[in-house]
Amino acid sequence: MNLAGAISLKPLIHPTSVIDPDARLHPTVTVGPYTVIGAGVTVGAETTIGAHVVIEGPTEIGVGNHIFPGSAIGLEPQDLKYQGGKSRVRIGNYNRIREYVTINRATNDGEETVIGDHNLLMAYVHVAHNCILSDNIVIANGVALAGHVELESRVVIGGILGIHQFVRVGKMAMLGGMSRIDRDVPPYMLVEGNPARVRSLNLVGLRRAGLNPEELALLKKAFRLLYRSDVQLTHAVQQLETLSDDPHLAHLHRFLMASFGEKRRGLIPGKR
Repeated sequence: MNLAGAISLKPLIHPTSVIDPDARLHPTVTVGPYTVIGAGVTVGAETTIGAHVVIEGPTEIGVGNHIFPGSAIGLEPQDLKYQGGKSRVRIGNYNRIREYVTINRATNDGEETVIGDHNLLMAYVHVAHNCILSDNIVIANGVALAGHVELESRVVIGGILGIHQFVRVGKMAMLGGMSRIDRDVPPYMLVEGNPARVRSLNLVGLRRAGLNPEELALLKKAFRLLYRSDVQLTHAVQQLETLSDDPHLAHLHRFLMASFGEKRRGLIPGKR
């Protein structure tokens, strides 16, 4: 037998796993022992699902993901408002979902909980109903995201941390471990503490993301205006538009303005 023939006969689905006939798994998907996959689940190519994983539908999982043992994905939301609505979970590509992560589907008909691409969710992370996670996010062990939390791209979250429902975290922000996040976190900032406060720019994360010295200088100027000046915060946010037409400043301005809306929880404060 040639090598290609040997590879084609490799058992990808363990005989002790239970897979509903209405689940759709790409032929290259690997399923470990004692895993249960329900009806309405779709799993893309080259995805590895470890032992003792439970996935209920409707759930869509993209390509190249690695789901580690004990994870539970697509189960009913932990929401007293849930009345059996036809909601779902949608997971993108090349994510690493570590041991005992829980990702609940959304609450109402037509709603979804979304995980983007290239994210790392470490052990015991909880993603509640209606959360939306973008791309290239790192969430450390034991983090709990309440319902309707939104994380923009390249967010880094330290361990043993809770985020209140309906909170947004802006892109390239970093949240220090064991903090209490109960209001919106502006993009590009480093936030830490209980109660949490904006401490500085997330300079390490910004450099890793490839921002050049000119872009960093503009964000430093914006930080000093917002958190180290005598200008009232609402006025400081309005003045951001006058600093530059840089896209990072424009995004920061839009994010901050949206946080002042009536249905928002406001912003994590900083030292002024």
